[in-house]
Amino acid sequence: MSEQNPCMSCGACCGYFRVSFFWGECQSAGGLVPDDLVVQINPSRVAMIGTDAKPCRCVSLGGEIGTQVACSIYQNRSSTCREFEASWENGEHNPSCDEARAAYGLPPLTPPGANEPHWPEEGAEVA
Repeated sequence: MSEQNPCMSCGACCGYFRVSFFWGECQSAGGLVPDDLVVQINPSRVAMIGTDAKPCRCVSLGGEIGTQVACSIYQNRSSTCREFEASWENGEHNPSCDEARAAYGLPPLTPPGANEPHWPEEGAEVA
């Protein structure tokens, strides 16, 4: 049985950080992100509605942060979202993931195997 992606029960990054990106990622410019879900923040950048001021929550995030969430535009999300990785997703720690999770009272993610018991190897002497 495979483990569920931890992002599906988190969503803290979508409710903590401003999600801004180059306006060329919008559908009207040939990109993927629906125009009606963004707000212009300067001449070259837009942000997802709901993330342009604190407290924030992306308009595309559904569900309850820390319980179960889903992105309504997952296939059309911005490069900012595509590039944000959960801690240890590819073997590397992401302090920004920890920061967002902490803001919602969630513990940091741990590396794979960190919570598994470490038994002595067979034949090894135990002190």
